[in-house]
Amino acid sequence: MADPIADERFLRRALDLARQGVGLAAPNPCVGAVIVDLKGNIAGEGIYTYAGVRHAEILALEQAGQKARGGTLYINLEPHSHQGRTPPCTDALIAAGVRRVVACMADPNPKVSGTGFEKLRAAGIHVEAGRLEAEARRINETFARYIRGGIPLVTLKSAMTLDGQIAPPPSAVRLTPGTPAGGWITGEEARAHVHEQRHASDAILVGVGTILADDPLLTDRSGKPRRRPLVRVILDSQLRMPLDSRLVQGLGENANDVLIFCAASARKEKKKELERRGLQIEPVRTLSDERLDFHAVIHRLGELEITSLIIEGGSTINTGALASGIVDKVFLYYAPKIMADPNAVPFMRNALPVQPPLLKQAQFHRFGQDFAIEGYLRDPYKE
Repeated sequence: MADPIADERFLRRALDLARQGVGLAAPNPCVGAVIVDLKGNIAGEGIYTYAGVRHAEILALEQAGQKARGGTLYINLEPHSHQGRTPPCTDALIAAGVRRVVACMADPNPKVSGTGFEKLRAAGIHVEAGRLEAEARRINETFARYIRGGIPLVTLKSAMTLDGQIAPPPSAVRLTPGTPAGGWITGEEARAHVHEQRHASDAILVGVGTILADDPLLTDRSGKPRRRPLVRVILDSQLRMPLDSRLVQGLGENANDVLIFCAASARKEKKKELERRGLQIEPVRTLSDERLDFHAVIHRLGELEITSLIIEGGSTINTGALASGIVDKVFLYYAPKIMADPNAVPFMRNALPVQPPLLKQAQFHRFGQDFAIEGYLRDPYKE
């Protein structure tokens, strides 16, 4: 007889294992698996990593050995039933004699969703799904957006004062290289969390204005391992990227991690010079006023298997991204400060041409004295 308390405990363990795959599994989903034997003890565990190839279920089965027979698999995502880089995990579960599978959610891939559960049930395995689904969905929302639409999940992140200013006036002095002009808006805890978000993303995007103002490196300094370097994407229509910027000067072996999108009319000589230094330069479609087309940028990133993108731009990028409708979710940090300067840099420069959708599933987070609002403009599992 099923024990709901034990089921939740083992599922939470599977969720914790899945989270350990963040930064290591993309473009595939993060999956954690736990095999519990007939005595109610954990017999095997597995975490999926793209480089490791083998799925979490297979690793857990190998660790469990004969103890898997008659046991239960706890997993955050439906076991796959199709031939991909590896054979179907459902076949291995059936062969191992697992009698019960408890999963948080179905596979968001519409081409295979539910087929794994069907195959297991057809083999006489008892399948339960839906427990802790909300937590499981958050772990793989980037995979869901990518596998359903071929484009990355786009998160707009910004840090601002209570009166909506993201930076002091442009004349403010930069205190040290790589810090924003005028200093940081938020404290250390909030800034550390930003690097957690960068670690969970395949790419980060800013406009060239941010490069000119702050001279950042745009790196993941979470200290956690990742399979692919964080791709640094710069929107620079006329290639104003300074050759003496810290980003260009510090390229080294990571030159291929910087991708600059520009207009076809950008200076050819500057393009050649940046490419000579190892940067990737890609002309992209522009709009009638010569602004880069955000949709063209996002679709190109999807072609490069970028499943998640965090935007950390200034006012112009924030306005353009929201106006274009590419933003899926926002994460807005607030410091308990009021800048009260009419010349300060606002979160947005202009009013949006259309009213953005209401923020859904809004959550409040606290980071020391700072706080943040997180929410969705669209459901990555539906659109």
